[in-house]
Amino acid sequence: MSDAALHETAQDPDDFAVQIADQVESFLVAVMEVAKGDEPDSAVPFLLLEVSQLLLAGGRLGAHEDIVPDERYEPDTGPDADVDELRENLARLLEPIDVYSEVFDPYEPRKAPVPARISDDLTDVITDLRHGMAHYRAGRTSEALWWWQFSYFSNWGSTASATLRALQSIVAHVRLNQPLEELDGLDTDQAMGDETLEIEAGRVMVEEIAGPLGLHQPK
Repeated sequence: MSDAALHETAQDPDDFAVQIADQVESFLVAVMEVAKGDEPDSAVPFLLLEVSQLLLAGGRLGAHEDIVPDERYEPDTGPDADVDELRENLARLLEPIDVYSEVFDPYEPRKAPVPARISDDLTDVITDLRHGMAHYRAGRTSEALWWWQFSYFSNWGSTASATLRALQSIVAHVRLNQPLEELDGLDTDQAMGDETLEIEAGRVMVEEIAGPLGLHQPK
């Protein structure tokens, strides 16, 4: 199935597979466009919207009954595309808000927050989605849906959810005119607890990042 076949008029627009594939394709295209850096002023709001829409597709996959692929063994889709350049572009674009803290599993008691990067998360999600899209474009619809559903539960669902929370927090800090106190000095290669965050993190005011990232404080 070619790229054009994603939107063939012969396909039923109400078909579940078509709708999921359209949402996945929209997300892939949108993040690639954001990563080009042509419109940095709208990067964070646009990513917030796109990740939110993707998670709607994920929710539909999660609520759907278990999808069983046609073949017993997954056909080879070839090597995954290199995402290093995409990750680096997103990291530069999102500095200094790229790194954030996340609780990996909210149902595991007494777990300390762990550092994560929005740029890493987005490229991780994209890798999963592209894998399923390779099946879809090859005409293996059930295989694509199975993969998207399985990887939603095992990886990209929680990763996208954490990313959404970070993006939403940035927007909320700006709109509510609240300082961001846990940015400068925070990195993913250090152990991190509440005390570490308090000691290591510098004070980065919202107004320092609002303009470059397309977020505007209330007057």
